[in-house]
Amino acid sequence: MQLILRPHLLKLEHTFTISRQSFDTKPTLIVELKDDEISGYGEASSNPYYHITIEKMVEDLEKIQPLISTYAEDTPEVFWQKMHSKLNHNMFALCALDMAFHDLYARKKEKKLYELWGFDISKNPLTNYTIGIDTIENMVLKMKEKPWPIYKIKLGTKEDLKIVKALRKQSNAIFRIDANCAWSVQETIENSMELKKLGVEFIEQPLPANDWLGAKEVYHNSALPIIADESCQVEEDVQKCFGYFHGVNIKLPKCGGLTPAKRMIAVAKSKNMKTMVGCMTESSVGISAIAHLLPHLDYVDMDGAMLLKNDLATGVKIKNGIIEYPNLNGIGVKLNT
Repeated sequence: MQLILRPHLLKLEHTFTISRQSFDTKPTLIVELKDDEISGYGEASSNPYYHITIEKMVEDLEKIQPLISTYAEDTPEVFWQKMHSKLNHNMFALCALDMAFHDLYARKKEKKLYELWGFDISKNPLTNYTIGIDTIENMVLKMKEKPWPIYKIKLGTKEDLKIVKALRKQSNAIFRIDANCAWSVQETIENSMELKKLGVEFIEQPLPANDWLGAKEVYHNSALPIIADESCQVEEDVQKCFGYFHGVNIKLPKCGGLTPAKRMIAVAKSKNMKTMVGCMTESSVGISAIAHLLPHLDYVDMDGAMLLKNDLATGVKIKNGIIEYPNLNGIGVKLNT
């Protein structure tokens, strides 16, 4: 089994801004695992919040390249466990590797990944489309440019409620709010009451990730459900979030791939917590992998490839929030380059 690493620079259609950063491009790493003539693909993009660079992912994967070739006959779960012992310091690299192995494994079985898992895709949730922080005028223009049934609105400014009120005048769509750790406890509780009147479905990660005392207060007093993102990174965090959040947003690069994500979803469901998977501005490789988890999710945010000017692969297609699977095995992707 051969390991091939393909760094790329993704260009976005518009500058994307959240409460702590703005960017026009996103470096990403495509991992290819090739066994005979069959290849599987995985992806993880860089992320300064989690101190992850493409160079670090490449370095860590190259170190274990001799080991990888010896595990071609493993199941994805066994492969992940072996790789986790070598990459537990770099979950993003582990994610891309795990994703590629799942893709390869399903292709060798001549199955789509959701078929291999026995998942029923007939009642999948719709994905939202994200409106990044900008001037109110530009946020309105972005919404008009992309009519959609569900919007995720990035907030963390001095005029957050004013933004949502302005956007509500433009659309009857469901709104979801993501403050990316930018609010205080009191601000969150007060905003939740106003946002509920404006048709907001939930608030994602309003407080800093390590403010557990504040999270408990918000959990008991918010008028809207609160979904953990930065506070829920790896498997053990689901249990930690129970009683502090109403649901968890699981991101594959944070937790180490599809293998732990499936387990995290099961744990969250067992505790009656809402389940969500989000993206981190990946190409259609990473986005298509998310699609196979849809039957077990309440919410999904998989619009990353839609924000790009230069997607590097074809995979699932998204039309008005509905995910359409390609007629390809594995995760269903084909590289354009």
